[in-house]
Amino acid sequence: MPPKKRKNETENDPAHKKGRKKLENSNGSHAAPIESDITEDGLYADFKLEAPDESGELLFSGCANWDMVGRNRVPNAVKNNGGKNLYTPHRIASLQGIRIRMVVAGCSAAHLFVISTEGKVYSWGRNEKGQLGHGDTERKDKPSPVESLFTMNVVDGAVGKNHTIFLTDKGRLLSCGDNKMGQLGLGHQSNHVPSPTLVAHSGPPIKKVACGGEFSMAVDIRGNLYSFGHPEYGQLGHNTDGKYFITSNKLAYNCELKPRKVAVFIEKSRDGTVTPVLDVEIEQIACGVNHTLACDSNKRLYTWGFGGYGRLGHAEPKNELVPRLVKAFQGPNQGVTQIQCGSQFSLAVGCASQLYMWGQQKPTGEATMYPKPVQDLSGWNIRSIGCCYKSIVVAADESVVSWGPSPTFGELASGEPKSCTTPSESRPLENIYIKKVACGFSHSLFLARDEEEEEKKRIASLPVFDP
Repeated sequence: MPPKKRKNETENDPAHKKGRKKLENSNGSHAAPIESDITEDGLYADFKLEAPDESGELLFSGCANWDMVGRNRVPNAVKNNGGKNLYTPHRIASLQGIRIRMVVAGCSAAHLFVISTEGKVYSWGRNEKGQLGHGDTERKDKPSPVESLFTMNVVDGAVGKNHTIFLTDKGRLLSCGDNKMGQLGLGHQSNHVPSPTLVAHSGPPIKKVACGGEFSMAVDIRGNLYSFGHPEYGQLGHNTDGKYFITSNKLAYNCELKPRKVAVFIEKSRDGTVTPVLDVEIEQIACGVNHTLACDSNKRLYTWGFGGYGRLGHAEPKNELVPRLVKAFQGPNQGVTQIQCGSQFSLAVGCASQLYMWGQQKPTGEATMYPKPVQDLSGWNIRSIGCCYKSIVVAADESVVSWGPSPTFGELASGEPKSCTTPSESRPLENIYIKKVACGFSHSLFLARDEEEEEKKRIASLPVFDP
């Protein structure tokens, strides 16, 4: 695949003003201050996350049979009404005329949500734990507005296996869904919480959030990192896997029920010497099912959690209980600008816009134990990355490039019901400029640019999905 010219390259950097931080070119909008948004020191009473001006039309491709996603059979308590695989990108009938500014999905999730330019949330998919936030546990096949959030301006969020977190423009988090491991951060454990509920965080406003399978991560405007939920493999970064025995043969876990600050970041030498890394200010966060990636303001990359198949990039399959520096990106003109996680693999974009991958994407073959460049994308400007459970979708230059092992369900947007082991351009999306990609367990979301009449005509030529 030949290299292409770079175009429309932007950066999102935080700016400081009058003793507080304001995230410019991030996702947020205007909302009236409310009393609960004021911290104890009163410094953030008028804080806002400012939204970018860009928006577009939503396109969907992949598995829309939500009850069967990631399953061999439908649970007895669930009535499966079918659904189908969409192998080409489709417009969503119920979202026609609604401009979207943010698409949110996760590699372990069979549910998703989008945010309109007005800050309203529309969610759909599996809902057995109330993860859609509608106050019930009924599956939604069509995007449905989360009415309890209408008084707020939601700017971003994240989804885990069965839970969801929403981020408002005031830097507050609300969560819903499965809470048996404390992944909602409410201060308690419960089977499920079907309506968005304020997360028990009283520190500085939050600017980033990410969800793993059964845990959650958040970054505040000072660059502090917090985690909560299931600690099984050390993915919370608190130097413990949380295990203890109730009886001689019954194992349990000490889950983090509220956001807890990650205190230590380390570097390990070849001889095993551990040195703390200082002045860490986290800018980006990404979660796999049981592992975590974080990038700081100096473009240094840290990984921790489950180390199987080399997904942490430390050239060994050991679990890491605290954030550990990935040395492959250290050195002159090195560093990381974007990160993303699949189920058992990790991706990062280097400073020269080179895409790197490590871990195991295919169910067979050897794992990649440290970051290696994806040669087929050398020379491309990587704009946005999405990771399904196994597949990868990338918006680069004027194209969308995707690949993934069998079985695939349409998440590659290739127009064909077959897998692809090497990066290939999506033919159905030719001449359609994709601003952002987000991927779920076996589906992909695309935010398409529709600013010019010709662009609108190309999008209008795509089929419409009306479940």
